[in-house]
Amino acid sequence: MRLIWPALFMLATSCGAAEEGTQPVVSGAFGSKPVVAIPKGNPGHTPRITVLSVGSGRRTVPGDVVLTDVDIRRWSGNQPYLSTHDGHQPTTVVFDGRLVSETWRQSLIGRSAGSRVMLISPAADALGPHMPLTGLSPADTLVLVFDILGGYPPDARLVGRPLPVVPAGLTPAAQPRVLIDGSGPEVVAGAKVVVQYVAASWPSRTVVDSSYRRGGPSAFTLEEGSVPAGWTAALDGLRVGSRVAVPSPGPAPMLYVVDILDTITQG
Repeated sequence: MRLIWPALFMLATSCGAAEEGTQPVVSGAFGSKPVVAIPKGNPGHTPRITVLSVGSGRRTVPGDVVLTDVDIRRWSGNQPYLSTHDGHQPTTVVFDGRLVSETWRQSLIGRSAGSRVMLISPAADALGPHMPLTGLSPADTLVLVFDILGGYPPDARLVGRPLPVVPAGLTPAAQPRVLIDGSGPEVVAGAKVVVQYVAASWPSRTVVDSSYRRGGPSAFTLEEGSVPAGWTAALDGLRVGSRVAVPSPGPAPMLYVVDILDTITQG
């Protein structure tokens, strides 16, 4: 389905319309955890999608891997349910034909990077891929606020460069090694960084994880505890377009090669 969705979309149903004056108020900067004020009244049973702000980046298209922060709360009592802002890792939504809820598809596809979009929907229609209805009734109304970091081709890579491989001689005791110098925006600690990577175990040097194998780029907040050990120091100060080999010591040492595709400064 190749559609560009309008700024305000409502799935038509024959009943369950929202009462007038039941639009939540969302405040806070893009990229930061939103503050949501939910009014009194019946939210209705019809999914509602509203663009709260429009970004200036590339529009997402069908087939993209969309990276987005999402804050989810119950309408009743304005109770938090889940927020990727708390875990400092945006969710990855792969639009490659796998099961993705239609409400998420309409919320995320055709949007410019940097946009904030709100979805109000019954839980049965509102939760994204691999999200169980834990502690929820399918009829419970949820409010979701998406901060869309961007859409990327699943095979996004450094232009003109081969796929990353773990270099010979890299050990857990080695220092990070810049393999390719980028020329894009500088990455700073605390910002979100979009990467492709491969990870190899030590000492076998067997590749045990790869963003390419899992569907495409991933996004992380570049701070200790949110990324593998060694990443923050290794990536801080590099530029988009860089490739860096990063040893990650510890009880189960790992060797990473990370390609920096993009960076988004926190709001």
